[in-house]
Amino acid sequence: MSQWKTTPLYEEHKLLGAKMIPFGGWDMPVQYSGIIAEHTATRQAAGLFDVSHMGEIFVEGPPDITLGFLESVTCNSVSSLTDGQVQYNAIINEKGGLVDDITLYKFNDQKYMICANASNVDSVYEYLKKYVPSSVKLENQSANWHQIAIQGPKADPILSSYFQSDLSHIGYYKFVLFPFSGEDLILSRTGYTGEDGFEIYSSNATGVKIWKELLEFGKKDGLLPVGLGARDTLRIEAKYPLYGHELDENRSPNESGIGWIVKEKKTPYPKYQEIISEKKEGPKKKVVAFELQEAGVPRENMPVLDSNGKNIGITTSGTFSPSLKKGIGLALVDSEKIKHGESIQIEIRGQAKSAIIFTQSFIPGSIRKN
Repeated sequence: MSQWKTTPLYEEHKLLGAKMIPFGGWDMPVQYSGIIAEHTATRQAAGLFDVSHMGEIFVEGPPDITLGFLESVTCNSVSSLTDGQVQYNAIINEKGGLVDDITLYKFNDQKYMICANASNVDSVYEYLKKYVPSSVKLENQSANWHQIAIQGPKADPILSSYFQSDLSHIGYYKFVLFPFSGEDLILSRTGYTGEDGFEIYSSNATGVKIWKELLEFGKKDGLLPVGLGARDTLRIEAKYPLYGHELDENRSPNESGIGWIVKEKKTPYPKYQEIISEKKEGPKKKVVAFELQEAGVPRENMPVLDSNGKNIGITTSGTFSPSLKKGIGLALVDSEKIKHGESIQIEIRGQAKSAIIFTQSFIPGSIRKN
């Protein structure tokens, strides 16, 4: 048995021949058939991801008090949510940094669910406990929920066929309660790849059943199990941030490149005025994407230089893009340098490699959160 925490699919991963690695305190599959094969399957057909290490925290109470509490700890506008809608949001700490970036599910005026990153579930729960009003029930139900994600252009037809139900009515960043196998699944249409797809929340036993059946059912359409390796290349191509890389407890949402979720609202969150002012004036540094113009594979924590060799930032993520066949990444750089096509250099193992700032989409036609 693993020394790390394991998801209910741990034995299935071993049966599939997955290479396992520690991630955020969990023993998780990094790859099955290979990163490029899994990445390509997700871009061209569909990929199935075990995301049961993510956390589910439920918030329930009187409508006005519950809404006020959620507004007071997050930077996006919770009041704009309608029932059955999902929102990308972030929990702000006392310094104006990020406790975590989350997806927030609104069931109704009394009930919400926070989906938190695996490594941050406990810190999110402890942070919220400090501020939750006595009339609001806060419950970490992560151990009771299983979560898998199916992503890719064939995700909808595969899942619709499997469930024998048309899922086209579930809009982007929306969710439904779906009766299946004696329970109500939460089916949401969001994702972390830049492709269309769904998350399936269920009990642990039902989640394992769906995983096994879906892999077999979708095989003829090219569905493959996908590990953390391709999950990373897919999210970097989609320019999605990852906590511990682009996002952390000391960096504001504006600096992190998710300033689009910073909203003015009646209920202030920590460092509200500073964050609002920073958004209007523009942060001094900001996370942005880049593309190498010569051979090389960028990784995190590599110096970013301007065309004259002056240090202007540091990489936060980097990879070889299977879709573009070149090195790409994300970096925290001086805001004045952020202009599409701006010539920069990435210092890879002591060698300055030519690159450009890339503000457009790496994958045209992809689904974006913003």
